[in-house]
Amino acid sequence: MAQSQPLAADVLNVNCLSRTVLRHLTDRWTPMIVAVLAQGERVRFTDIRARVQGISPKVLTETLRSMERDGLLRREVTASVPPRVDYQLTEMGASTVEPLAALRQWAERNVDEVLEHRARYDESQDVRVPLG
Repeated sequence: MAQSQPLAADVLNVNCLSRTVLRHLTDRWTPMIVAVLAQGERVRFTDIRARVQGISPKVLTETLRSMERDGLLRREVTASVPPRVDYQLTEMGASTVEPLAALRQWAERNVDEVLEHRARYDESQDVRVPLG
C-alpha cells in the first residue's frame, strides 16, 4: 500500500489549520508586540504594555499567552515582589519580525492614501433621503 503524502498547507482551504496561524500573526496586537520584541532582548510585561498604546493588561496577557502557545515567544518569571515577568521572541518568533515589519511599514507609508480612498468611498455611498 502506498504511503499518502501530507497535503500542502493552504490558508485558502477552510479545513487548513494554517488559517489559525495566520489569524494569530495578523490579529490586532501580535504585530505590535513583535515590533516591541524585535531586538531580541527580554522585555518586561509592563514595558510591552507601555510601548503598545491602547492595549489593556487583560488583552496583553491573552495575546502573550497565545503567542507563547504558538511557540513565538518564551515567558520567564523571576521570583520577586511583585513577580518580574519577561518575554523574548523564540527563533520562530524572530522569523516573523521581517514580514510583520514590512506590513507595518506599508501601513505607515500608505495611511494617508488609504484614508483618502475611504473618504471618497464613504461619500459615494452616502445616499441622502429628501426631507418632507
